[in-house]
Amino acid sequence: MLFKTCIRGCERSLLVMLEGRAFLRRTCFYLLCFLLVGVSPLAVAQTLQQAWDEAIEHDYGLRAVRENTQASEHQLKAAKAARLPSVTIGAGYTALEKDPEAAVNFAGLSGQFPLAERESYSYQAMTVLPLYTGGQISSSIDAATSALKASKKHEAGKVLDLKLMVAETYLAVLRSSKALEVANSHVKSLKSHASDVDNLYEQGMVSRNDLLAAQVALADALQAFIQVENRLDISRSAYNRLLGREFHTPVVLDELTFETLNDSLESLMAQAIERRYELRVLKEQANTLTHKAGAIRAKNRPQVALRGGYDYQENEYQAHEGQWLVGVGMKWSLFDAGSIKNQASASERQARSLEQQYDELQSLIRLQVRQYWLDTQETQKRLSVTRQSISQAEENLKVNRDRYEHGLSTNTDVLSAETLRTMSQNNHANAIYDAILARIRLKWAVSDL
Repeated sequence: MLFKTCIRGCERSLLVMLEGRAFLRRTCFYLLCFLLVGVSPLAVAQTLQQAWDEAIEHDYGLRAVRENTQASEHQLKAAKAARLPSVTIGAGYTALEKDPEAAVNFAGLSGQFPLAERESYSYQAMTVLPLYTGGQISSSIDAATSALKASKKHEAGKVLDLKLMVAETYLAVLRSSKALEVANSHVKSLKSHASDVDNLYEQGMVSRNDLLAAQVALADALQAFIQVENRLDISRSAYNRLLGREFHTPVVLDELTFETLNDSLESLMAQAIERRYELRVLKEQANTLTHKAGAIRAKNRPQVALRGGYDYQENEYQAHEGQWLVGVGMKWSLFDAGSIKNQASASERQARSLEQQYDELQSLIRLQVRQYWLDTQETQKRLSVTRQSISQAEENLKVNRDRYEHGLSTNTDVLSAETLRTMSQNNHANAIYDAILARIRLKWAVSDL
């Protein structure tokens, strides 16, 4: 009997030590985080909107997309500048081996006289204004305008993608926090049951197998608690990364509420087709390629420009070294072996390719909206079912523990009831967060996030 008592004491001491170490480790970690970051444990919970604002401000991927938009704006300005006058200046110095001279033969007499200096310098200032380009400049401007629109729509879409990613991570933290709360409740319940079984065993009312089973269940619950705690730390680190924070920054989040879905599937699909940025980007990219093809074809048309300026050439043998000039010039490429034609055709083919992708993507978006709409319907039904199961599982555990204490039920029945209670709590929490996530994803799918 003394030996059995020692064994039970060692087992209880081991469990207490494991729990104490886990609690001490968690406490030290949280205190260290508060000290390093300087955040009070009573910090105000962060809302999802605040998380979105912070992520949008710090996300590097979004910054890269914004830089592409700025580049498209500069390309549009460059295209518009092509229709304005351009001014160039130049200067030069020339040194010849011999003085330039002209040889003459007049009435049998030959001679030479100088034409220019052996060393001279020159400079000029010229301006060129395109008068007619066959539509090349206007088509280039239209192409750059469509490219800018595509960049802006792509940027707006990436904001929505980032918000969805933040929302998913936000819910992952809430889900893990709730799972940790349930796991902690599971440990406390099993600890209480193990204590009751131990008392009954000491009184000789139950077998040692019941005590061992209760202790093993408690050890498994402690192990599950540690695993859930680790998942919570990982989800918090992922959340902090999206917001541009240090991984160890404390995370306190506001709870989210489920919104009932009232919109019809047909209206949601129509809204998605109208608003989804991927479709709008493809359309603008196709327009860009079409306008580029027009600009390329315009090279086969006459190019007319007005040219004027001032030119100076040092030459003491010339009456007027500097002169103002103005003129109109034309250039027309009559034959290029089909180079321009093929380049334009290539751009047009690329535009058609994007049009085919548009139809395919439209079909995928419809399927995506339908999937998220069905997920929302499913999670709404799960909520009412899991809500009822919690109270039923609590009552079932209470009855089985009472029956076990009076010898009317087995230890296995109590442990099964406790497992059902924990499962019902986890199922209800998952149903809530699945419903919220399905609603958020549906809003993203119709570009209403």
